[in-house]
Amino acid sequence: MNKIKKGLVITLVISLMGLLLAACGGNEKAADEGASPETKKDIKIGVSPGPYGDMITKAIAPYMEKQGYKIEVVQFSDYVQPDQALGSGEIDANLMQHTVYLKKFAADNKLDIGKVISVPTAGMGVYSNTVKNLSDLPDGSKVAIAVDASNLARSLRFLKALGLIDLKADIDATKATVHDVSDNPHKLEFVTMDAAQISRSLDSVAIGLIPGNFAIAAKLDLANALAVEKLTEDYKNVVAVRTADIDGQLGKDLKAAVESEEFHQAIEDANGIFKAFDKPEWYTAKYGK
Repeated sequence: MNKIKKGLVITLVISLMGLLLAACGGNEKAADEGASPETKKDIKIGVSPGPYGDMITKAIAPYMEKQGYKIEVVQFSDYVQPDQALGSGEIDANLMQHTVYLKKFAADNKLDIGKVISVPTAGMGVYSNTVKNLSDLPDGSKVAIAVDASNLARSLRFLKALGLIDLKADIDATKATVHDVSDNPHKLEFVTMDAAQISRSLDSVAIGLIPGNFAIAAKLDLANALAVEKLTEDYKNVVAVRTADIDGQLGKDLKAAVESEEFHQAIEDANGIFKAFDKPEWYTAKYGK
């Protein structure tokens, strides 16, 4: 009888141990499943031709690397691929576009991408290989402007501000097209093309309106522009990420990087090109310049 009781006790102990181990294993599994994944530290940031690759390596990367990130700059040839790559997960962020373009492209292509923070930006300029002053622009001149909707409208508003054309009063000027030109006293002929191509087409047109990044990529001196636009806040370039990352650790760290002293020192470097860029409102509010 004692042997039977002893056997039962041993069996019960083994059973209880099994239940405890199973419970512990289940808790560990639940903890593992509920744990948030670590922030990805090797990230790719896309850019188009121009100065923003340098802005990443010289102004943004120093802070990010202190946070343990490894940054790879991925160069694209236009405005389209960086957003497509961001939406698909091929890259983790980009810096190459203003808010107006970003919002329209994201909506048109059903991409969940958005703005983190704006950065100092080189404005659009009017360039020419033949015309020395806009007051000397001959009637009937060919004018090269960007074909993408947001920069086309931007170019037309710039031409209006310069007094070269007028636009219909009852339109949304941010969506203006050449069909919305109401007055063209100089009979200008608009030639639309990819923004990256305009600098290479200056021999075939009288003037070209070139976004700052493409002008710099083409080694055009901003000081030699016949005119340079004054940027509104929506037309200053932004760091963009996937929507899910805006309030996540990546978005927070990228925002902190742009607001950091490392970024400020790189922008204000007297020997660099960024000092002359149009600054975002948050930047001038913080630094007074």
